[in-house]
Amino acid sequence: MSSLRKILSFVVLSMTVAPTWAQTYEQMVDSLEAATKMVEKFPEDVDLKLKKASWNLLLEQWDYAKSEYDKVLAIDPRNVAALYYRAYANEKLHRYKFARKDYEEMLSIVPGDFNGQLGLALLLQKDLHFTEAMNRINRLVEQHPKSAVAFAARAGMEAERGMLDLAEYDFSEAMRLAPDNTDYIINRADVRIRMKHFDDARADLALAVKKGIPRPALSDLYARCQKK
Repeated sequence: MSSLRKILSFVVLSMTVAPTWAQTYEQMVDSLEAATKMVEKFPEDVDLKLKKASWNLLLEQWDYAKSEYDKVLAIDPRNVAALYYRAYANEKLHRYKFARKDYEEMLSIVPGDFNGQLGLALLLQKDLHFTEAMNRINRLVEQHPKSAVAFAARAGMEAERGMLDLAEYDFSEAMRLAPDNTDYIINRADVRIRMKHFDDARADLALAVKKGIPRPALSDLYARCQKK
């Protein structure tokens, strides 16, 4: 998963009725089955539908999640949560035009919402609308200068487009704001390798190991550091 997708997935998972990380797949399926039975019993209950759909998302059942959000929005067309998560499901289904429409409808209801703006910017990047995506992420960083997520998202966009100096700077800012986030450290190391700044990249990898990432998990990056 790219750094951009990991950022959006983290935001989505943090907003859903997420399981504990120790919860097994079977337990998640059981939770979905229980939620499905409750929805069958109370078919007009929006909160129950949202809970069921959240389990569909967590189990990566994008079609089922989208269908449930469709039903919520038929009852409550301005339900912000349903619009946001349906946009995410639509993106996973490669229905980019519909995902964009959902994000824009959400932002018309809650202008300036951080997650909506971030989701739309990342979607535009994925749909190859690079200028619009960059304009939106720049605006988000200006609005939230203390958000590590915003800086990391912009860095990911810049890295994907080969703007490596800018990406290195933005990952550094994300690390300054969230120094324990090892994803940002590893992503900066990757950027530095691409820039052929191998000593700096090795320093980042050493920092990631110090913060708990097993060195074998970074073997590919260490190997790339040897390619001078």
